[in-house]
Amino acid sequence: MPPAAADQSVGRPLRFGVVNESAPHPTAWLDFAQRVEDSGVDVLLMRDHFTTGPFGPQLAPLSALAAAAAATSRLHVGTMVLSNDYRHPALLAHEAATLHAISGGRFELGLGAGWYQPEYEAAGIPFDPAGRRIDRLEETLDILTRLFRGETVHHTGVTYELDGLDLSAIPNLSGKPPIAVGAGGPRMLRLAARYADIVGLLPAPIRGPDDADDPADRLPAAFDAKRAIVESAAGGRFSQLELSAFATFVLTDTRRSSTEDLIASRGWHGVDPETVWQMPTIFIGSADQIREDLVARRDRYRLSYLIASNNDLTTLSKIIAVL
Repeated sequence: MPPAAADQSVGRPLRFGVVNESAPHPTAWLDFAQRVEDSGVDVLLMRDHFTTGPFGPQLAPLSALAAAAAATSRLHVGTMVLSNDYRHPALLAHEAATLHAISGGRFELGLGAGWYQPEYEAAGIPFDPAGRRIDRLEETLDILTRLFRGETVHHTGVTYELDGLDLSAIPNLSGKPPIAVGAGGPRMLRLAARYADIVGLLPAPIRGPDDADDPADRLPAAFDAKRAIVESAAGGRFSQLELSAFATFVLTDTRRSSTEDLIASRGWHGVDPETVWQMPTIFIGSADQIREDLVARRDRYRLSYLIASNNDLTTLSKIIAVL
């Protein structure tokens, strides 16, 4: 959980998370969580899908993460991210605060506006235009923030109405789960800046499973522009925010040829290895090279929380071992 202290743009501890890509057999889930903890990774994250379309088999995130937290002692658990439209904010607040309490303060609540239309259709949930979904997310973030502060919430919005709700149903509640919001476009970046504790900087807004991967969105100038929007919208609270991003890690003794392979696999054109080596979220080389890049980019971009696929767990454990 990011400390509420002065700016840590230089020297802030690095953190690493892995997103569980596809559910292991349910009886193997706790062993998997323990393996993530043993690797040195800081956070185990789960997506929020109840159909196999986007990523294959998926366990329900909140119950699976509660079990993972009970099977571990150090590992933080989190959602990356819950779809706001799948849960009423009153119920989400109760679930999130409960999971944070029973895990000893190790739950991180990632929340987004939702994006996978076929899943909405399968469940009979209206899939409104992006602006309307973001409106609902903003209402939820406002409600959650006030509930987690211990307020009794009266809220009359376009979508939600609450009349005197609080979290007193949870006994001896103290602390709150940090909220994470990923953002790639200006409106979501501003929203994350105002409400989130952890701001995930995405290359571009997520519109669907077939989004193009434009290397220009990954260059330093694009990253700086997104961070500038966050800093402007956050104002005085910017120093308290933790900046996060999905990252690519490739451990190799042949840096140039491995980078050329990455360029080819991504279908990028007009990009050379030297350009890729400057991308804030691409880490290619020996463990020592990656360690140097991690520290430099933390200090240059204030990027201290990197997230990768659980398929990269072995690679991440080797990198963490040399930090």
